[in-house]
Amino acid sequence: MNDVFDLRQGLARALDGREPAWEFIRGFAACWERPLEPADGFGEAELAAAERRLGVPLPAALREAYGLFGRRSDLTSNHDTLLGPDQLYVADGALVYQTENQGAAFWGVLLTDLEQDDPATVMRLDLADKSQERWEPWEPALSTAFVSMVMSELMQLDDGLTDHAEADEDLDLAGTFTELPAVGRSLRWFAGPDVLLREVDGWFLDVRARTPQALDAVRDAVAVDWLDG
Repeated sequence: MNDVFDLRQGLARALDGREPAWEFIRGFAACWERPLEPADGFGEAELAAAERRLGVPLPAALREAYGLFGRRSDLTSNHDTLLGPDQLYVADGALVYQTENQGAAFWGVLLTDLEQDDPATVMRLDLADKSQERWEPWEPALSTAFVSMVMSELMQLDDGLTDHAEADEDLDLAGTFTELPAVGRSLRWFAGPDVLLREVDGWFLDVRARTPQALDAVRDAVAVDWLDG
């Protein structure tokens, strides 16, 4: 992978709970974007104010994530949006913490689960027929959802080190790259020298590179119509 951060081992550990997840996000940010700093998180006063306004407690995992990287929009809000503590809201029995970029979906935690330290998450589509809307199970733990969020949002950072393409149905990334432990609904992750690839539901492909040379190498190795290449 690279000498700085082992994606495969780090991601495997990240699925074991909150602390391993935050450790992974620290290493991932430092390797693939820039290190986390104390100013990247929200303070206790802002989190407490959110709890008073909402009238519900914030789960430990949500508090810890906000305190660690809540202000890092490059890791949380390039496509979908992590709501700030002052933007959190309650809707139909759930605390909503993330919205899709066009308002087509929302992610949250059921109010009945807020007392848990690392509760499961749910997702709800914004449908024309509101009577058909339901909260559906999403990730098994909030910390896992944040790992997937950080990885996925970085794939959308428009800084010259990402590219995107429709994936050919015969595309075999496993033959060229190392497949990583699964995280995120309908996502497959692969890694190579200084590159991270995300296959979305078998039809779309994103790549993030640490250098322009590594990005060009992926474009040469994977025969698809890259949007920017």
